[in-house]
Amino acid sequence: MRPSDLAREHGLSTQAVRNYEESGFLPPAERTPSGYRVYTAIHASALRAFVALIPAFGHARAGQVMVLVHAGSLDDVLLTIDRGHEQLLRDRETLNSVSRAVEDLTGFEPVLEPRSIGELARRLDVTPATLRAWEEAGILVPSRERTGYRTFTAEDVRDAELAHLLRRGGYPLARIALVVSQIRTAGGTDTLAAALTDWRRRLTTRGLAMLTASARLSEYLTAREQAP
Repeated sequence: MRPSDLAREHGLSTQAVRNYEESGFLPPAERTPSGYRVYTAIHASALRAFVALIPAFGHARAGQVMVLVHAGSLDDVLLTIDRGHEQLLRDRETLNSVSRAVEDLTGFEPVLEPRSIGELARRLDVTPATLRAWEEAGILVPSRERTGYRTFTAEDVRDAELAHLLRRGGYPLARIALVVSQIRTAGGTDTLAAALTDWRRRLTTRGLAMLTASARLSEYLTAREQAP
């Protein structure tokens, strides 16, 4: 097989196929006496595996997996894939946390006037020290008056309510900061609720891509074992 034969199946350029070989994503090709590369069904299987790994784990991790395969480090290959699944699980847990928090905050009436740290602490039935700890963790970002006192806006109160819900659910501050950041970036719970469907769809797409990638990689590993 020529580089163009492999490239055509995936809509790639022949140079891309050569680059993948040089990067170790494909096994080394034999050469004709005139120096032309000669690819086989093994190379085609390797390219299918690499291309399938990209949407599942990202380009960098896909390349890392293929290099490890060709180095004979199967345990490291499986460890790399496990870490990808672990990341997907964490993303799903974060999505579910945000979804539940948005549902719990449905109907939340924002406070129109700014609140002091003491007033917000009394509203949530927590101590001011707790709110300062949340600020240190990046969960709350209150503004400061010229006197240095913190001022909490309606959005800050919303974030504090959300943090309070998640903290009662046992979530660590780092995870809560991530969730609150998602809502803050989206511009509020209403906007975020509309984005959750797309977020879940993308996670589902990645999960399905992982299934396909695992199948292609398994096919390649079997082909390598059966190769003369």
